[in-house]
Amino acid sequence: MLRKKFFAIVIFSMGIRMLLVSGCAYAKPKNLEDDLYHQIEIFSDAITAIQHDYVETVPSKDIIYGALKGMLSALDPYSQFMDPDTFKELQVETEGEFGGLGIEITIRDNLLTIITPLDGTPADKAGLQAQDRIVKIEDKITRDMPLTEAVKLLRGKPGTDVKLTIMRESEESFKEITVTRDIIEIKAVRKAELLKDNIGYIKLTDFSEKTKSDLDLALEKLAKNGMDSLIFDLRNNPGGLLISSVETVSEFLPTGKLIVYTKGREQNQNIEYRATGKTDFKNIPLIVMINGGSASASEIVAGAIQDHKRGIILGTKSFGKGSVQTVIPLRDGSALRLTTAKYYTPLGRTINEIGIIPDVSVKVELPREKKEAKKEKNIFDKMEKDTNNNKNNEGNKLPVGIETEGETTPDKKMEEKKEEKDEEEEFIRDDNQLRAAINLMNGIKIYNSLQKTN
Repeated sequence: MLRKKFFAIVIFSMGIRMLLVSGCAYAKPKNLEDDLYHQIEIFSDAITAIQHDYVETVPSKDIIYGALKGMLSALDPYSQFMDPDTFKELQVETEGEFGGLGIEITIRDNLLTIITPLDGTPADKAGLQAQDRIVKIEDKITRDMPLTEAVKLLRGKPGTDVKLTIMRESEESFKEITVTRDIIEIKAVRKAELLKDNIGYIKLTDFSEKTKSDLDLALEKLAKNGMDSLIFDLRNNPGGLLISSVETVSEFLPTGKLIVYTKGREQNQNIEYRATGKTDFKNIPLIVMINGGSASASEIVAGAIQDHKRGIILGTKSFGKGSVQTVIPLRDGSALRLTTAKYYTPLGRTINEIGIIPDVSVKVELPREKKEAKKEKNIFDKMEKDTNNNKNNEGNKLPVGIETEGETTPDKKMEEKKEEKDEEEEFIRDDNQLRAAINLMNGIKIYNSLQKTN
């Protein structure tokens, strides 16, 4: 009886409120849904209901933090609320040594998604791929898991393992992959080599403060060795500093050319970035390679080169991360990481959620070893195969101690040179996209030489 009376009072009081609101026509906003104060009333009502009627007592701070996390995550995959501890981790390095996997992650289609595994890192060696969806970290399901919590679970002491359950579009079943954490050291220029026919090849893995100096050294070294064209590999490069991408494009565009601009709601967020500085590489034939792991700063570079028709973009569609995040501290030590602007290419194309479409589309073809591995039905087939291979190779081992340590014979020198050549040929042979780029570059050079003679 008492409960019925309570509900009657609540309904009666709500009725009075409704009558007051409807009776004050002059105070009613034109668009009630967009009226902030009205929405805050709803928010306040929800908090009051939780405090009074929820089955357990919940601290006010937990309610507000939970609401802020939900509110920011509802905006876009990159906006987020950071509690004071998370914000401190972002601001300063934590004491002690922490290991990582070497992956860039984001939320896409409400799933924890790998943007790219960085070359040579534990994630790369373990076989993780761009666009893999992380379904579980150890035994924790990642559904609705904030990025900050995922990062905490993935980080740990170097040498420790973390088990990931992966969903991959090209495969029908889930896959469990164990990755051993390590200290991640990223070199901006991963590889810089002169290929046959004087084609230069640079693999760039990061856009950081050191990228410009490392890239300058690589370009100068290749130029001294006779480079007359360049394949610039940005595959699986997750991006980095905006200014670094601008400095990179400036190597290949005339001074003053528009590279990228940002546009937001506030006037101070509308900024243009143009090519600066003088280099000797503004006219060199250029091919830029991208794939689904190329994001952010990589897409700025590819977009600028494409819009100015400065080179050819080859590979597969890039990731599509073209937004600017600003960190806004709050009074209690927490902070908002808020998307405040978007990137646009020189011709006004948006990168966000769309990516850069290559001029020449070349899908990835698995190397021979991976093709063979894919044919194996399960892990037991692979274990049996490895065991048999080890047994067969035991009889072929050379006796230990035949060669004196440090001694190099003429035959050994020839073998070392042959190994280096074989290694170079193998890294090209197993990369069908790079082979396509080399063939295309040779075609461009032939065409250019014909144009000059005419």
